[in-house]
Amino acid sequence: MHATSRNLPDLLRPDGTPVRVLVVDDEPDLVEVLCAVLRYEGWEVRAAADGAAAVRVAREFRPDAVLLDVMLPDIDGIEVLRRLRAGAPHVCVLFLTARDAVEDRIAGITAGGDDYVTKPFSLEEVLARLRGLLRRAGMARTSEGDRLVVGDLVMDEDAREVTRGGELVELTLTEFELLRFLMRNPRRVLSKAQILDRVWSYDFGGQAHVVELYISYLRKKIDAGRPPLIHTVRGVGYVLRP
Repeated sequence: MHATSRNLPDLLRPDGTPVRVLVVDDEPDLVEVLCAVLRYEGWEVRAAADGAAAVRVAREFRPDAVLLDVMLPDIDGIEVLRRLRAGAPHVCVLFLTARDAVEDRIAGITAGGDDYVTKPFSLEEVLARLRGLLRRAGMARTSEGDRLVVGDLVMDEDAREVTRGGELVELTLTEFELLRFLMRNPRRVLSKAQILDRVWSYDFGGQAHVVELYISYLRKKIDAGRPPLIHTVRGVGYVLRP
């Protein structure tokens, strides 16, 4: 019934949503591995294979951090950095490069890069440096143990307490488990079948009204008199988003 660790990122944006990372490199295998590792961390990830695509994707995706290869097929990473910073001056940038000359490192940092990793690198090193950049920039905060946060909704799993806007919300055991499942999957649309399976451990079949009933209970306690967090996606299921 409990979600895996990949559903519980230890770094979150200030509003409780997942960190966003853009990976820019023209080596497809490397991009695939990096994206998989970052997604396992619970982060939202996009990729681009050249500089022009990176700038275009960044405008739409608005990443918190960019893993940026210096050697790209169209424009180099330093020029990409300048264009990214023009629209997002505070985005964290970690350069990835096969170059190991001191001059190249200095050029990247002078251009505004926050850190520099030389290929071949370990995935653990990339993650460690990325985490450090995000924390120092204040772009992400560490979740505290078993504390889940979505917007102004906070759940302490150990104490089994829920607050919204600092006010305590009293929940039954089933309401608590339903809300926990929603909070462990923010912005993800969950079907009634998924909710039944994870919260009630039922096989789907004729019990959809149970989910609807408890969603209504939660809404009365969580959303009453406040901007709604629990949304219905008609014909699909429910989603919790700030």
